[in-house]
Amino acid sequence: MIERLRANLRVIGALGLRSVRQTFRRPQLMAPILVFPTLLLAIQTAGAGRAVDLEGFPEVNGFLDFMLAGAMIQSTLLAGNTGGIALAVDIEMGFTDRLFAAPISRYAIVLGRLAGTFVLGALAAVWFIAIGLIFGATIEGGVAGALLIVVLVALSAAAFGGLGSAIALRAGKASVVQGLFPLVFVILFLSSAFFPANLILEPAGSVAEYNPISFVVDGVRDLTITSLSLEDLGQAIGALALIGAISFGLTALALRRRLRTGG
Repeated sequence: MIERLRANLRVIGALGLRSVRQTFRRPQLMAPILVFPTLLLAIQTAGAGRAVDLEGFPEVNGFLDFMLAGAMIQSTLLAGNTGGIALAVDIEMGFTDRLFAAPISRYAIVLGRLAGTFVLGALAAVWFIAIGLIFGATIEGGVAGALLIVVLVALSAAAFGGLGSAIALRAGKASVVQGLFPLVFVILFLSSAFFPANLILEPAGSVAEYNPISFVVDGVRDLTITSLSLEDLGQAIGALALIGAISFGLTALALRRRLRTGG
């Protein structure tokens, strides 16, 4: 039992490392994770900085402080999408089928991809924290808050990566997963990622208030603009648990179907 667990962990580690390397070697996979969110962060911060003067806007040191959390979660959503694209490419090339034929756990194969997405989420969090500090943002939660941000963002990437993996396993085509790219922005803009939910016009405001992404964003943002709030942190963890349970459940169902039907 222990030896089998060790073997699965080695498989997960090896495939996770391959996933990270694969992303760094392909600009088309890395650009959505870091380049697009960074450019959007720069444009929004420069163009909408006066939004902090609106009545009802949270107390922040600057608009950049508010926007960092949204940029991080945007990065994790795109990381999940690009991870699904990479998995679909592996399926199209037959690499995944060769892994399925190997004497290893089928779930370890998918978990390896998600482990790589987890690492990419952590790297994205470090990237945006560094960008924020360089350009004058403050992390009110201090070092402990920054570490919690990295953990929450990495978990977000893994949870969203599960959805990408489920679609990749179900469809088996990179073009199908890639077609979900616009949906990422719809989900983001119908949340509090880029603007407080209480200042968004109805009915989008109500959607943003109950959007699970909003709870995750608010949990990360709380560590940036205020001291640690157990309520916001708990809601973020709860939302991530819900998203993760759904995504991993869908991934397991899609994997079983692929193994049963072969396509």
